[in-house]
Amino acid sequence: MKITHFSLSLSTTGNTDIVDITGDVMKKLAQADIANGNVLLFIPGSTASLTTIEYERGVIEDLREAVERIAPRDIYYRHNERWGDGNGYSHVRAALLGPSLTIPVIDGHLILGTWQQIILIDFDNRPRTRRIVGQVTGK
Repeated sequence: MKITHFSLSLSTTGNTDIVDITGDVMKKLAQADIANGNVLLFIPGSTASLTTIEYERGVIEDLREAVERIAPRDIYYRHNERWGDGNGYSHVRAALLGPSLTIPVIDGHLILGTWQQIILIDFDNRPRTRRIVGQVTGK
């Protein structure tokens, strides 16, 4: 069993910025030289999430609108009283979608559907530099 680690760093605009990171993860997988196993991705922080989606303009906007309906930015959040940063909604959104993702690797390829891409969603109310930590395990 082999285990390798990597990290990705990218700038986001916040405000439910959705970034396709599939290509970056594929490059890191190729460097890991693992044919069969898993890629684990994790984003440290409590205002961003990782998931998969068809990275297409219509679906991206549908996702943004759905997230806004589930955890609207313009309602009362207790977090805002404590910290005064106005991003209570971003913590709730990130908690609902989660900070990690695991993708199987078979014959050196990520097992994703034809229209399935890996995305980072930054829910915070300001631009950020986000770090994604990855771990490739297998042989």
